[in-house]
Amino acid sequence: MTVVANRVLNPKKYGQLLAHALPKAIETDEENERALELVDQLMSRGEDNLTIEEATLLNLLVGLIEKFEAEHYRLNASTPRGVLLELMEARNVQPRDLWEIFGSKGTTSEVLSGKRGISKTHARALAEYFNVSADLFI
Repeated sequence: MTVVANRVLNPKKYGQLLAHALPKAIETDEENERALELVDQLMSRGEDNLTIEEATLLNLLVGLIEKFEAEHYRLNASTPRGVLLELMEARNVQPRDLWEIFGSKGTTSEVLSGKRGISKTHARALAEYFNVSADLFI
């Protein structure tokens, strides 16, 4: 996410957001879920609709989540299917939640069972859905 040069962070507004969100290094799955919920709330507004303070908080939360998940889920050492299964379990995502990404129930089932690989198009869609790098699914 980029910050437009002519937009200036308002320390008071950002401080209020921080006081509400209370971001810190994530150490537990529960803290990770809380941070994910905050990210979802911010992202549901649309990136173009966020204030600079909200965008800055979003960047901070995403960084904290990525650090926690990289350390605790060891996603980089797994196969693309393994990464997907791990993310689904960690975020309580059901196969039906992915039907739209894969285009059908059947394709979703084949990918999850290992009968079909993850295409680059699906990898990009999954990356956006889970807010991770597409490289994890390739």
